[in-house]
Amino acid sequence: MNGTFVTFEGIEGSGKSTQARQLAERLRRTGREVVLTREPGGTALGRELRALLLASGSPVLPAAEMLLYAADRAQHVGETIAPALARGAVVLCDRFLDATLAYQGVARGLGMEIVRELHHRPPLDLRPHRTLLLDLEPGPALARARGRDAARAEGPDEGRFEAEPLAFHRKVREGYLQLAAAEPERVRVIAASGSEEEVASAVLREVSDLFPDLVERR
Repeated sequence: MNGTFVTFEGIEGSGKSTQARQLAERLRRTGREVVLTREPGGTALGRELRALLLASGSPVLPAAEMLLYAADRAQHVGETIAPALARGAVVLCDRFLDATLAYQGVARGLGMEIVRELHHRPPLDLRPHRTLLLDLEPGPALARARGRDAARAEGPDEGRFEAEPLAFHRKVREGYLQLAAAEPERVRVIAASGSEEEVASAVLREVSDLFPDLVERR
């Protein structure tokens, strides 16, 4: 990879989408090509899969859920992420493999190993240079996410995970923190309880080695 691949992770309502957009704006002001994308839904096929995966009330078995996410990721890497990295772009992705490990591997009870086995071969063997885990207590995070969904005047119904009980989101958070403890160089934990500006400053600190000029321009 000639480019730089950074992913944002966290439970529902942790603010990762907002922070990904802010970092993208800062990087673009330096003249870099930045591809801001997300999972699921980073391609045309992915948007169809997103509707299946996130629609409220849609019954999906855990194994099928994992495989649908993997299908979205295979298309996403091949069509969007790998080509962008090959031409030297910065790719910022809202969720990636760690989400599947935390949600399906831990919270759904499939186990992390089965998820990892599925991601051993191309194109699913791609790994980020840095992962920013926005960590927030599940109670406040879930309230924020549900409030956001209730305020939507239009758009697709994406409330299936927000409808899960608090215990589910606690398991997701535990899964994320396990991943961070196992790979501290790649996965950087950022407290997401502060203001948007405070979190953005923490994000910049955790990518300062990848983009040193961002800190200099502040």
